[in-house]
Amino acid sequence: MSVLVYTENWDGKFKNSSYELVSYANKVAEMTGGSVTALSIGNVGDDELSTLGNYGASTVLSAGDAGSFDNQVYTGIISAAAEKSGAKVIILSDNNAGKALAPRLSVRLKAGLASGVTSVPEAISPLLVNKKVFSGKAFAKVKVLSDTAILTLAQNSYEIVETGGNASVEAFDSGVDSSTGKTIVKDVQKQTGKILLSDAEVVVSGGRGMKSGDNWQTLEELADVLGAAMACSRPVSDEGWRSHDEHTGQTGKIIAPNLYLAFGISGAIQHLAGVSSSKYIVAVNTDKDAPIFEAADYGIVGDALQVLPEFINEIKAAKAQ
Repeated sequence: MSVLVYTENWDGKFKNSSYELVSYANKVAEMTGGSVTALSIGNVGDDELSTLGNYGASTVLSAGDAGSFDNQVYTGIISAAAEKSGAKVIILSDNNAGKALAPRLSVRLKAGLASGVTSVPEAISPLLVNKKVFSGKAFAKVKVLSDTAILTLAQNSYEIVETGGNASVEAFDSGVDSSTGKTIVKDVQKQTGKILLSDAEVVVSGGRGMKSGDNWQTLEELADVLGAAMACSRPVSDEGWRSHDEHTGQTGKIIAPNLYLAFGISGAIQHLAGVSSSKYIVAVNTDKDAPIFEAADYGIVGDALQVLPEFINEIKAAKAQ
């Protein structure tokens, strides 16, 4: 059973999330006795495309530039790639792009969809996968009964595994006319000098325990030392201490960094729903019974304003060694 994985690129480069997808697809292919075909859309060099072979892809289809992201156009390209490769399992990331494309693909290919899966399938025929539900408080088992299955993988749900393999890179003409897309980009303004929250591998976040918007300087210093993005809880953005662009949680940005540092955040269920997919969570709070400690891998009971300076000094000392 062939597996197709759609790998996004950013300015012609792949990130760890793409390698995680290919690693996951490779494991699914091992279980089905098939192979992995990776699809790339956009201007990506052959050297960069061939790196996908190191994570399990045997073939990489390069669709070239398809213009600005348009659901209709990209769905057509991925469908054509699925037909060419004979894929019965199609895997995408459970991010904004994947959430937009997966339902369209499901309708077009008459395929069952399991979104936000968190582990490799428990069974193949029929496909049985796990996913988080109720804001991460429980797990559900989803059985896909259709011949073709579409999965979106929650970020940081599977380890990146290097196989040492090689992939053949093929130019792919999907036959889809990108000019039929309805999305028109009139201007592009890229933010510079600041790490985007959605792309960051390390995130430093603050809550009401910081007591005032005037106390954010030490958090910003920590973020600078770690090369991290800044975030905050909803009460902080509601108070106007920080921009709403930094609000993480169920009603804000859903993120999945490798490391999430939470200072003065109690850990309401709405907040944890937005950060629970982080690989590691470190929490600092004065209340030892705060819900954040249930989700945290490491916790410090203490005042964030007192802990932060010592935390920064220790990190600087460690980096200086």
